[in-house]
Amino acid sequence: MSNKKTMSFQTEVKQLLNLMIHSLYSNKEIFLRELISNASDAIDKLRFLQIKHPELNDGSELAVTINFDKDKKLITISDNGVGMTYDEVIENIGTIAKSGTKSFLEQLAQDDKKDANLIGQFGVGFYSAFIVADKVTLVTRKAGEPENQAVKWISDGSGEYSIENVKKDHCGTEITLHLKDGQDDLLSDWQLRSLIRKYSDHINYPIKMQKMPEQDKDGKEIISTELETVNKANALWTRSKNEITDDEYKEFYKHVSHDFHDPLKWIHARVEGTQEYTQLLYIPSKAPYDLYDHNRRYGIKLYIKRVFIMDDAEKLLPNYLRFVRGIIDSQDLPLNVSREILQSSKDIDAIRSGSTKKILSEIEAIAKNDPSGYAEFWTEFGNVIKEGIIEDSANKDRIAKLLRFASTKNDNNNQTVSLDDYISRMLPEQDKIYYITAETYNAAKNSPHLEIFKQKGIEVLLLTDRIDEWLVGNLFEYEKKQLVSVAKGKLDLGKLEEKPNEEEQKQQEEQAKPVIDKIKTALGDKVKDVKITHRLVNSPSCLVVDDMSMSIHLERMLKQAGQAVPNSKPTLEINPAHALIRKLDTCSDEKATNDLALVLFEQATLAEGLQLDDPVGFVTRINQFIQ
Repeated sequence: MSNKKTMSFQTEVKQLLNLMIHSLYSNKEIFLRELISNASDAIDKLRFLQIKHPELNDGSELAVTINFDKDKKLITISDNGVGMTYDEVIENIGTIAKSGTKSFLEQLAQDDKKDANLIGQFGVGFYSAFIVADKVTLVTRKAGEPENQAVKWISDGSGEYSIENVKKDHCGTEITLHLKDGQDDLLSDWQLRSLIRKYSDHINYPIKMQKMPEQDKDGKEIISTELETVNKANALWTRSKNEITDDEYKEFYKHVSHDFHDPLKWIHARVEGTQEYTQLLYIPSKAPYDLYDHNRRYGIKLYIKRVFIMDDAEKLLPNYLRFVRGIIDSQDLPLNVSREILQSSKDIDAIRSGSTKKILSEIEAIAKNDPSGYAEFWTEFGNVIKEGIIEDSANKDRIAKLLRFASTKNDNNNQTVSLDDYISRMLPEQDKIYYITAETYNAAKNSPHLEIFKQKGIEVLLLTDRIDEWLVGNLFEYEKKQLVSVAKGKLDLGKLEEKPNEEEQKQQEEQAKPVIDKIKTALGDKVKDVKITHRLVNSPSCLVVDDMSMSIHLERMLKQAGQAVPNSKPTLEINPAHALIRKLDTCSDEKATNDLALVLFEQATLAEGLQLDDPVGFVTRINQFIQ
């Protein structure tokens, strides 16, 4: 029956254990919170299984029990939850079967504070046991499995573990920590109770310890074997808001999110009407390291009548609010709800809509009442909020008010300018919101496309996040003001533009025709057309695409991602007043004319952040002109 084996940890687990054992000391007491949280989750999962398999309910009280042995230097955390099979122990403890593992370990290794802030967040809180223990023994039995199919797992964290089948008379998991030297302060009834009340008071199930010794009338100490509940053992969200302290809210957040930072804000509300449900939702202060990992499942915990149903119920909130953590407890959904039912449930749609509006209202309040706090929030979550413009058409106007951008009005790359700020500063005759997209802030602010706007004092929004191209592709106007790219189509400043005399304009075009013809001949099919422009002041040329065409910046991003992009050609616009254009106009040498025309095109190409087809040729031509 034993089938005992000695196995090696996965490489990533070895790295993690090495960090635990040698580096992460500053907040060692979190090991108890993580192990109690895991035990609570295991009981949640058993309760859910009992809905479909009532035979798994033996009538015993579901609880977490903490014991310690001062002489043997042991602490034991046990639960009567769902337990694990032999293979599940190997899968859940011997390996980290999650994407983003390498990134996680890199961040953890670089954490100067060495405070384990990422451990619980990544879902590997079990390993925090090795912060205080030099040996860990785990005995577990899966609910529904025979007693001789329990599993015993032992490791000292050095890189290997032993695993075998043993007997266990009931389902659940028991973890025994063999404490390191110097950890004796944890072997105290008072200290363990303090840690439970500090970190785990909100846990929904009783956390039990042996009753503290009492004294009889003669002063003799009476040792009791009876257990008593240490925590409040009720669902925090079922209590009145007036009864819950900020510290209790914060600790519950850390339990559901595995984030060691305090939340920025929280929403606790009971909704009654067509749907009856309670929501306790948190807006984090820091983004998780894997916020943009598409393989990571996001969502909040779903309860029905206080029975845990599922983690990561992503259909309860739109994807752009995936950073929100917390729970929703419904009084109306059926207990046998599945992910498939969530896909097409009108009740879920109503909960989703209501919760989304609540969260957006809270974010709006932060933006209005705490600008510095909102600036920090935007730094952490601004890019995912922008996804809402694309994803959530019903709330597009509300989300648009929350957007922040860099701007030519500010001499830095901080995204602090709202669309309302922009409109409040528009020139009297201005009727459009102008923007430019680019790879970097410097590329945007120094773009030749901005020259006429700077000269006229017209503000331009500088959009440099990758999501921005899709954002402006879905946000066409705001407050009846059209959003216009300064790098696409014909320059249109509306009433801000000085209308040239038609005769003078015609004369200017006639004068430029010879040089335009020279450039067209030299460039051939590299461009769609060559035109004179009034958008340039100091630069000789720039590249422009049609209003309905894909921007040059977006085209570059898609090519970098390996996607097929329709073959399109830009228009080269030239500044007829620039010295290089005048030089080209008077040049009679055909080779020099062709070389200078190519240099104009290549300079404009580089200004757009694009790569040259022939960089060596460009350098050769520049060297020739310098000589």
